[in-house]
Amino acid sequence: MSAQTLYQQKRMSAADAIAVVMNGDTIVVPTAVGEPPALLTALSDARLAYRNVRISQILPVRKYGYFDAETTEHVRHIAYFFSGISRAGGQEGWTDFIPANFSELPELITRKLIPADVVFSMASPMDEHGFFSLSLAPDYTMAAIGQARAVVLEVNPHVPFANGNCHIHVSQVAALTESEEPLLEVGLPRIGPVQEAIGRYVADMIPDGATLQIGYGGIPDAVVMQLTDKHDLGIHTEMIGDGIMSLVEAGVVTNRKKNYQNGKMLATFALGSKKLYQFLHRNPAVEMHPVGFTNDPYLAGQNDNLHAINATMQIDFMGQCGSESLGSAPYSGTGGQTDFVRAANRSNGGKAFIVLPSTAKHDTLSRIVPSLSAGTHQSTSKNDINYVVTEFGVAQLRGKTAHQRCEALISIAHPDFRGELREAAKKMKLL
Repeated sequence: MSAQTLYQQKRMSAADAIAVVMNGDTIVVPTAVGEPPALLTALSDARLAYRNVRISQILPVRKYGYFDAETTEHVRHIAYFFSGISRAGGQEGWTDFIPANFSELPELITRKLIPADVVFSMASPMDEHGFFSLSLAPDYTMAAIGQARAVVLEVNPHVPFANGNCHIHVSQVAALTESEEPLLEVGLPRIGPVQEAIGRYVADMIPDGATLQIGYGGIPDAVVMQLTDKHDLGIHTEMIGDGIMSLVEAGVVTNRKKNYQNGKMLATFALGSKKLYQFLHRNPAVEMHPVGFTNDPYLAGQNDNLHAINATMQIDFMGQCGSESLGSAPYSGTGGQTDFVRAANRSNGGKAFIVLPSTAKHDTLSRIVPSLSAGTHQSTSKNDINYVVTEFGVAQLRGKTAHQRCEALISIAHPDFRGELREAAKKMKLL
């Protein structure tokens, strides 16, 4: 049977396509704009007809009807990483979450430690060979496809057909629906003088020919903006955004000096503008791969001069990072921070940067603290952290004693807090 015949047989409305879902199922949905809005809207509209259905995802970007405290016995969100859409549910307790390193989610699914009964995903139009590209987020979704009873695609002409291990054949699909809604666009974060100062410190430490992993946020984007005078940078990252695309357009990113996957830019999800999504379409310089490949510390660490830039919200005198919660209240998630910190530490010539403003709440709280706030979910351990950067400088921690770490971190704290931090350190016998 031809691919086109299969396509027509499996093509239906979103309301009909969700009929593959059974009570008790876990539906795996890709990261961010990889989520299929028509399918998730249809499921939301029909949610009272289901019992104990769970939707697992990193970083939802639209607020669907199932984000509802009153209907969680019907359909409940399970977060791999919280966004502004899902955060309130996590903090109020009606949305649950699974702590895990981003790189390990595919393996947890493959080993059936995380269920994956059904996959809902956005997809590109089918090519002449019967393949769709899950270009926006192959992440853990490709592993889930290997385990799922049913795969349902939302085919949209705005989804690029990207290269890499991100393709699925029509014969693997149980149902598909079509939509033409423009992809959700996410603008660059706001960059202020603090972010710019931090970005300058980091950019000054990145040499020509380095390979970059750049997280999402104002500070990583501030770094990107200050790399325009560099040469022959490479990209091996989890997220590709407009900042990275701008460096390609400026001729700064060439991937020529990469000794691992030479000439190729690698990522596991895309988040940005319409222009970015068009940039991915059949671009031979870009490959989208599952996160078990892009974020594997051993594989990523084979890049010489890998420079990883990630943000945290709080760090203590030992160098422990609290990047995903406010005390015990979940805020984001583990994501790939630890993956790339460890990868950069393995890399020959690599550097792992943890960046943060020195203060919070309009300069009333220090983000450098004696101990993490009670209940804080520790993201990256003291044994892994190396360079910590605030707007007041750089503290280098690996190989340093507890006393030296404490001294270095206090030196980059906001001057208004250094006195009380020193007093706390003396009481803790660290100074």
